[in-house]
Amino acid sequence: MTHSEIKAIIEGLLFVTGDDGMTYEQLAEVIELEVDTIKDVVNDLEATYKEQERGLQIVEVGGAFRFQTKPEHASYIKKLATSPLHSGLSQAALETLAIVAYKQPITRADIDDIRGVKSERALHSLTSKLLIKEVGRVAGTGRPILYGTTTQFLDHFGLKHLDELPPLPEDLEDDMEEEADLFFKNMEEGL
Repeated sequence: MTHSEIKAIIEGLLFVTGDDGMTYEQLAEVIELEVDTIKDVVNDLEATYKEQERGLQIVEVGGAFRFQTKPEHASYIKKLATSPLHSGLSQAALETLAIVAYKQPITRADIDDIRGVKSERALHSLTSKLLIKEVGRVAGTGRPILYGTTTQFLDHFGLKHLDELPPLPEDLEDDMEEEADLFFKNMEEGL
C-alpha cells in the first residue's frame, strides 16, 4: 500500500467517524499497519490541510483525530446555522429529538440503534439549535457522550417540564406485532 493510498484511507475514516474521530491505535488496527506508520501519515495529512486553502482541518481532541472547520470560517458557519433557510428540523432531526426527549440521558450509539441509521448530523443540528446538549458521559470504554434536552427545547415546544410530553404507547413492540398479525390474518383470509 502506498503512502498516498494510506493517506486517502485515513482521510475517509476520519470523515465517517465524525466528531468521535480515531486514535493512532484505532487507525493502525483498521488499516493493519504499525502505529509509527500511521503517525507519519496523519502528520502528513494534517500538514496537507494546513498548507492548502481548505475549509477543514484535522485536529486532535482527547487523543483522537477528526475533521473540524477552520476557525476563520466561523462567521459563515454561524450565518448558515442561523439563516431562515436552515431553521427547520429535518425528519431525521425530529426523530432524533423525540428519542432524546423520551429516553434521556442517551448516547449516540443508543439513538443509532433505535433509529437504525447514524444520527450524527441530526445530533449536530439539534445541538447547534440548542435543543439538546451534552448532559454527561457514560463511565467505561470511550466515555460516550450522554445527550439530553435543554430549556430551549421546553420553550420551543411550549412545555414547562418534561413530564408534560405526551405519553408514548406502553409497548410499541406489542402494537407492531398486533399489526403484523392482523396483516397476515387478512392475507390468509384473502387467499
